[in-house]
This record gives sequence, structure tokens and C-alpha cells, in this order.
Amino acid sequence: MIKVQNLTKSFGPKIAVNNISFSVERGEVLGFLGPNGAGKSTSMRMITGFIPPNSGTITVGGFDITQDPIEAKKLMGYLPENAPAYTDMTVAGFLGFTAELRGMRGAEKIRAVNRAADLCFLNTVLHQSVDTLSKGYRHRTCFAQSLIHDPDVLILDEPTDGLDPNQKHEVRTLIRKMGEKKAIVFSTHILEEVEAACSRAIIIDRGQIVANGTPAELKNRSDIAGAVLVKLTGAPLAAVQQKLSGIAKARKSVVLNQTDTVIAIRVYPKPDTRNGDLASSIADAVREENWKIQELHTEEGRLDEVFRSITLPDTTQQERS
Repeated sequence: MIKVQNLTKSFGPKIAVNNISFSVERGEVLGFLGPNGAGKSTSMRMITGFIPPNSGTITVGGFDITQDPIEAKKLMGYLPENAPAYTDMTVAGFLGFTAELRGMRGAEKIRAVNRAADLCFLNTVLHQSVDTLSKGYRHRTCFAQSLIHDPDVLILDEPTDGLDPNQKHEVRTLIRKMGEKKAIVFSTHILEEVEAACSRAIIIDRGQIVANGTPAELKNRSDIAGAVLVKLTGAPLAAVQQKLSGIAKARKSVVLNQTDTVIAIRVYPKPDTRNGDLASSIADAVREENWKIQELHTEEGRLDEVFRSITLPDTTQQERS
């Protein structure tokens, strides 16, 4: 549904987007991640035809956004960053206006407004003017306009911005559900949204794609992915470190915490160790010494760790190490 090839955009001497390529199929929800100024919003504005690229091509549903913009935009709904709305209109009036812009009239327009209001939980404020809405409801109103024509493609720039936790949960659930039948791209800097709503994620930094994969694949790039956290009681620290470091499948061990009664250690696996093998080896080693296990589990990777390791400047990473 969306195909981006060798897309580049510069503003004077600054290269905002540098030769990126990716595609999004129907049934995919693609999370677009990156630090501020990475090129997320610029990329989305080019995909929607809001600004032209310097080079590269974008097709939506087979239509080139620069050569056949009307047909491409018919297939899209767009929620821009800091989405604007006519504040002197009521919510129903604004949604009716956007439906008319999409060519709807009469009963079709009414059905479209009611459907969008239902999806975005706006029925209680339909007859309020936009300028009286809270930030969350105003953002939901702008989200509803992107859905008014039931598009095959959705481009959403920070769709949960300004929403409270309950509203964020509703929007993420809606995105995940719509993603079963549509192609959706949404930008976010909230990493938990990737796991909550995305089937795939791209990390962009300084205008270039630096990672592309499912949330699980990205988490597996974390340094702690596959490591085993073990908490022991009744065990001397020196003996524990010597025993766990001697396990064949262990690469290294790090003491996380020590009290008078409990030792917490993270043991890192050697490359190509199968999931569960290290935990089993640790459990066997602890039983041999008759130490008591308070906790033992294999850790998942963390997206925040992967994100920081990829997007922090090299000098900052060296300082952290």
C-alpha cells in the first residue's frame, strides 16, 4: 500500500531525510520512532504530499504521490503533528465539513460523521465548539477527521499526544484493530506504544533508518536479551560469582544488588545460546551448592535500551561505557 524508495529531503544545507526506503502492506501497523529532529515528521509530510521530496519516489496504493496526487490522497487519512481545526465550528460541523471535502453529501455524510464520532468517542461533545474542548478531545476530533472517509492508509503523527492514560489506551486499541485491514504508519516517541500497537517498527536517526523489524526483533538487539536474573539467599558472594562465571553457557555475570541476606546477579549468555538453556544451567549449578533460589527468570530485551544505544551520539555512548 505504501512504497518509499530512496527518499531525500533537505532544507538548505541541512539534510532532514537521507535516502530512506521502506514499504508498508495492508494489515501492517508501522511505528516510526526517532529522537526529536530525526526526520519523522518530514518523512510523513512527504508521504502525504504535504511537501515534495528533493529526490526519491513515494507510491500509495500504486499511485505516485507527485505524479498522481489526487488519487493517492483519496486513499489516505492524515493526522498531522499539532493537528489544526476550525475552532469556531462544532465537532459535528467540523467533521461534516471534512466529509464534504471528501465528496460526501446527504445520508452518506451523516453516516460518516457518526461512524468517526463513535470510533473516537466523541458523541458526548458533538455539539460543542472546538474551542471549548480539552486538548485530548480536540486531538480526538482531529483524529476523527483522518478516519472520516474510512481510508485504506492512515498516516498518524503523534496520535496520542495530549491524551490521558485511558484515552491513550483507547487510541492504541483502535489503531491495532484498524491495522488488521489497513496500512498504518504512526510516529511516536513513546516506546510502550510500539509494543502496544505495532506489528513492525522503524527507528530513524539523523535522517537515516538505523533499525527495522518487529518489536520482538528489536528487543532481541538489547544487551540484556536472554540474560538470566537470579536472586539467591544463604550464599557467599565470592562463591556465587565463581560458580556462575564457570558455567559453560555464561559470557559474564554482574552483581546488581547485595544485602545481608540476598544476592541479585545478572548472568549474560554466550552467543547462540538457546533460550532457556542458560537458566537451566544456572538452576542446576545452584542446586549443587544447596543455595536457595528466591527468583530466577530469563529477561527480555528492552526497547528503551536499544533505542538509546542506536540513537545516542557516539561520544555520549563512549562516556556511558
